[in-house]
Amino acid sequence: MQPLKIAVLGSGKGSNFRSILNAILSGQLKARPVLAVSDVQGAGILTLAENLGVPTAEVKESKFRTRLSEEVECGLVSTLRASGAELVVLAGYMRVVKKPLLDAFPRRIINIHPSLLPAFPGLEAWRQAIEAGVTTTGCTVHFVDSGIDSGQIIAQSEVPVLPGDTPATLHARIQEAEHRIYPDVIKRFAAREIP
Repeated sequence: MQPLKIAVLGSGKGSNFRSILNAILSGQLKARPVLAVSDVQGAGILTLAENLGVPTAEVKESKFRTRLSEEVECGLVSTLRASGAELVVLAGYMRVVKKPLLDAFPRRIINIHPSLLPAFPGLEAWRQAIEAGVTTTGCTVHFVDSGIDSGQIIAQSEVPVLPGDTPATLHARIQEAEHRIYPDVIKRFAAREIP
């Protein structure tokens, strides 16, 4: 079986992308990153990709802050198709995915979110968890749909909220769980276990 071709979209430093790359390089994940895309110029995810010889692309959007215009998203679809990507992996990508991308990759766009969805969708879920006073939170890998963190859940990992946790300490522990669960889910796609 050929390695699964993945494209990774991110807006930040790329810590989840790094965990995916580490799983690939160690032989635990039979996948090949064919493209890393960011909507933020000079984002760490692009530097990480370039250092490993993974092709990169930047998306430039001047009209909207939380989504791409239809024209720009159609351009992204063309770039992703040209890369040969079979699975689109959102890793800290801070824009809402819309119809052009969803139609081009049905059930082949996944995201990781730092809560046990459906609890605490949206931004800073770790802060929401502390403010709500819950004792357990975690992370969720889900299919991307037209809503905000509302797609079908693929896998979840629980993380306890400890006494004295700050948003920063809780977020760091959730990220550790993300770095374990995301490569494991992609492995299931690579093994063709997820239709």
